[in-house]
Amino acid sequence: MTTGWIVAVEGSPHGTASHPHGSISVPEMMSTPTMSMVKAGRVNLRIQCLCVDTSDPARLASFWQAALGWRRTYERADEVVLEPPAGSPEDGVVPDLLFLRVPEQKSSKNRLHLDLRPEDQAAEVSRLEQLGARRVNVGQGVDVSWAVLADPDGNEFCVLRRLTPEELADT
Repeated sequence: MTTGWIVAVEGSPHGTASHPHGSISVPEMMSTPTMSMVKAGRVNLRIQCLCVDTSDPARLASFWQAALGWRRTYERADEVVLEPPAGSPEDGVVPDLLFLRVPEQKSSKNRLHLDLRPEDQAAEVSRLEQLGARRVNVGQGVDVSWAVLADPDGNEFCVLRRLTPEELADT
């Protein structure tokens, strides 16, 4: 038995004009997944996108587009979608980034953030700072192997160190 939600998308690849996540219809024959179904690996669910609230979707999407080298696949005044480069190993696998217009500014530390793993941490931190990121202290201490930055809206993210050959062999 297939379980889950069916999302009917109208217009936007990520939703309708009135709701960024689309119209949701639940056929009568569908049931709620049980823990036994989860344990059996039969839940058919994937993360489609990470949504980022912002007062200026185009501006913030431009920062992340330059930071990640991703492509802009949808844009309206109230929402912008970024996806990995077409044909890349991440394309269709990694969740999209969806920037949504909200009236309020960010007011506290993120409850969810991105961890980015570059080949050269110092060079990447410098490049991101040139794009508009800034270093921030969220209580990480001085002896950590990652750098905490914030995008132009103040959303924190981490730039991790490069993995060692031994760590890469274990993945």
